Amino acid sequence: MAHKHLEIVDPIHDFIRINSPELMVIDTPTFQRLRRIRQLAGAHLVYPSAQHSRFEHSLGVMHLAGSAANVLKDKGFLSSDDVSNVRLAGLLHDIGHGPFSHLFEEVLERKKKISHEEIGKKLILETEVGDSISKSGFDKKFLSELAFGNSKHLFMNEIISGGLSADIMDYLPRDGYFTGAEHAKIDFRRIIQSLGVYEKKLSLDKSALYSFESMMISRYQMFKAVYFHKTVRSAEVMLLESMSLADDELGFTNFDPDIFIQLTDEFVISRLIMMSPKSAEIKKARQLAEDYQRRRLLKCVFEKILTGMEMPDAKKTVEIRKEISKKTNIDESEIYVDSSRTPSIPLTPSKKESQSIILTSKKGSIPKEAYELPISEIPLVSAISGFMNMLRVYTSERNRKKIEMAAQDILGENS
Repeated sequence: MAHKHLEIVDPIHDFIRINSPELMVIDTPTFQRLRRIRQLAGAHLVYPSAQHSRFEHSLGVMHLAGSAANVLKDKGFLSSDDVSNVRLAGLLHDIGHGPFSHLFEEVLERKKKISHEEIGKKLILETEVGDSISKSGFDKKFLSELAFGNSKHLFMNEIISGGLSADIMDYLPRDGYFTGAEHAKIDFRRIIQSLGVYEKKLSLDKSALYSFESMMISRYQMFKAVYFHKTVRSAEVMLLESMSLADDELGFTNFDPDIFIQLTDEFVISRLIMMSPKSAEIKKARQLAEDYQRRRLLKCVFEKILTGMEMPDAKKTVEIRKEISKKTNIDESEIYVDSSRTPSIPLTPSKKESQSIILTSKKGSIPKEAYELPISEIPLVSAISGFMNMLRVYTSERNRKKIEMAAQDILGENS
């Protein structure tokens, strides 16, 4: 029997069709909370229209994952049941995100050494999300693996995450649309139509290589212009510090599904601002949250792009902070050393650096040939491969000049 469905209007994909099993998941409180988690955390303080949420991004990933799966079904690689599983996995891929998206994950990494993927698995297996999945006849354990790139089906994992994934093909045009950034225009339809499978891995028709190149460059430019924008990151550094200082008091990272689904952007900001200043740490956390809300942001006084170099770890950034403090006689709590790092090319589902892409080609009636093309042999992509490393120092307006001079003495000139 055919499932009932509805259509949702979307500015990126025009219409997104949702089937009844998907709607059952979407209507759960755990999924609905994604409406109240911004996709780009603090970016709306620089790009005012960047108010879009993890909710609509998840719908978009489901839609594109389904499109990719249908292309592979038509080519004989997937069944109708596989398509349904891939769509649900795309829908669920961000279910474990906390408030302020990846920013909360930085707090989790500091405090608990766990990721949003691990939380996502727990939510699928232990809440009403999993119950909805099971009632619709799907295997919630299998979906908890596929949604986070850990299933045994390598190319199905790659549809959800990686360099040819529905995830990147939704967030780039969506983030570009809502920020107004022109860097994010990509031909994702061409890429999807050109997908195939070779030796259990996702492949791309050679004719779409230029579209892949363009997408990688767009992603790189979006990190420079939006995701790692110095003022966007200023707001995020403030939130990161505030949540970290207040975590023992408010227990944000003590995972309990019933409590976790309350942790949305505005809820957390409210809790931070309403704290009683019983200690210097709590007072500082509350002040940072208030300043964030009022857009009284820290000033970036030093910035360096460390291309191809090892980034300072948490221990090293603490040392830099101490050294600047000693040189300026300004308290360490007024100095923020931010070390931001991302792979220039999306990691594989197994979290390894992408080294190659599988290309296929066909001439006339000859069967398709496939070969693995190293990233190093794709000139434009090779030029940006590796990691984008950004080291910055932030402080308040009143300390700006002293900290700037000290940072330049210690870390070298700005890039």
